[in-house]
Amino acid sequence: MLALEPRERERLLTATTPVSLESKQILYASGERIETVYFPDNAVVSVLTTVDGHTTFEVANIGNEGIVGVPVFLGVETVGARECYQVEIAGQARAMGVEAFLEAARHDPFRLLVQRFIQALFIQVSQRLACAAVHPIPARYSRWLLFTHDRMGDREFPLTQESLAQMLGVRRASVTAAAGALQDAGFIRYTRGRMAILDREGLENAACECYRIIRSEFDRLLPLPGGPAEPPRSVKEGPPK
Repeated sequence: MLALEPRERERLLTATTPVSLESKQILYASGERIETVYFPDNAVVSVLTTVDGHTTFEVANIGNEGIVGVPVFLGVETVGARECYQVEIAGQARAMGVEAFLEAARHDPFRLLVQRFIQALFIQVSQRLACAAVHPIPARYSRWLLFTHDRMGDREFPLTQESLAQMLGVRRASVTAAAGALQDAGFIRYTRGRMAILDREGLENAACECYRIIRSEFDRLLPLPGGPAEPPRSVKEGPPK
């Protein structure tokens, strides 16, 4: 919704309701009918898939650049049998009934925005699958943190190592080791379920190329009025004592 011109965005907002999304809240369970579409403001929603009936990992996530529930635009009324949409970072969003969403999506420029977001989401999924196959865990960890920082705007946000292990599809011990290396380098500070970005530039250098690829495609497909937004910057601090 951020990519819409202000007047068009305000018109669309009148058909939505502000809602608070809680961490680990399930928006759509596997096989469930989609009845509400969400536009995150500062929340982050994970698209999860299940493998072998028990292992769950994240194939994409959606923040303030996107729309949660776009399968209905493609004529799909229910979530896939192995998919789940879960709130990963709590925050605010706007909710819209499916009927109102489909009516709005019949008209430009909102229809074009939805189409472009679906393409951006496809690029994210395909790039992340390639990333999981070839890139080391610390680089993938950094990529995930950078995108969350982009969506949240704040340099500090709630995050547990257990959750991130699930998001990346790796063991918790591997995530703990990656966090320790990034913290020793002074890029992040992690304590008691709180993550702080201390050195954004350093974290970008530690991330794999997938962050820049996905970010550039998002900027190309979903440009903000006045030009692409700069990623949030954090004050560079030294490593914690």
